[in-house]
Amino acid sequence: MKISARGLYSLKMMLDLAERSGEGFVSLRDIAGRQGISKKYLEQIASHLNRAGLLLTNRGSQGGYKLAKPPDKYTIGYILSITERSIARVELQGFNGGVKVGRNSDVIFNCICNGLKKVITDYLDSITLQDILEMSNEQGTNDYYI
Repeated sequence: MKISARGLYSLKMMLDLAERSGEGFVSLRDIAGRQGISKKYLEQIASHLNRAGLLLTNRGSQGGYKLAKPPDKYTIGYILSITERSIARVELQGFNGGVKVGRNSDVIFNCICNGLKKVITDYLDSITLQDILEMSNEQGTNDYYI
């Protein structure tokens, strides 16, 4: 599994907004400063997430972004499905280096890959933004790890 910078930064932005969900609209400048992400790059990500209906926007001096729904309504899998081409792409490599396999090996490896994809997807779909915030609070930190 490989998550791109765009996917990772989308998660960071969504978690930042989830952490401040009761505070109203949050500026991209503030998010960029807290998360160490370029404001310009966050603008592209925010635009994409906004078009997908994950965010609400407000223009003006008190403008910014906020989550369109409560943090417990967003799964990590859903957010990544918006930003990534394939969350659970599984590749098995190195099976032709002198190892002789039977004719059914492709079928077997496809079954393994499909099973791994399902496990990864189910796991990511089971974790919400709220779950991550609660895990970070249980650990006694305000830091969350993705």
